[in-house]
Amino acid sequence: MAAAKTEKTAEKPKILLTIGKRKKAIARARFKPGSGMIRINSIPIEMVENEMMRLRLQEPLIIAGDAWKRFDAKVNVKGGGTTGQVDAARQAIARGLVELLGGNLRQQYMAYDRNLLVFDPRRTEPHKPPRSSQGPRRYKQRSKR
Repeated sequence: MAAAKTEKTAEKPKILLTIGKRKKAIARARFKPGSGMIRINSIPIEMVENEMMRLRLQEPLIIAGDAWKRFDAKVNVKGGGTTGQVDAARQAIARGLVELLGGNLRQQYMAYDRNLLVFDPRRTEPHKPPRSSQGPRRYKQRSKR
């Protein structure tokens, strides 16, 4: 009886979850064996409207070669602006491919762009109380005469 249960769990496809972050954007990628279909917020990667953003999303795939075509990926991105979302999604994709494919892919990504694998810890500074609508370090302008 126990052997039958282990056989069923062994047949399940391996699902890998990765996370990418950039500024306020957070991307969650889910990889599973498939035919190479990558979707960003349920839109195929080839259908992303802005060409520069589409090319930025495809960078980790181009560096990896054709090995990534054995996997399907669904990326869900929330928060931040469009550029932050694209950078978060490409980071999630790159981290997943490094975990799935291994080899010297990590060194290739680090040589090309470190942000493909490493979170950028910089965040915006909070506004300060007296003049919070102007920004964190803006003070009233003073005249010298």
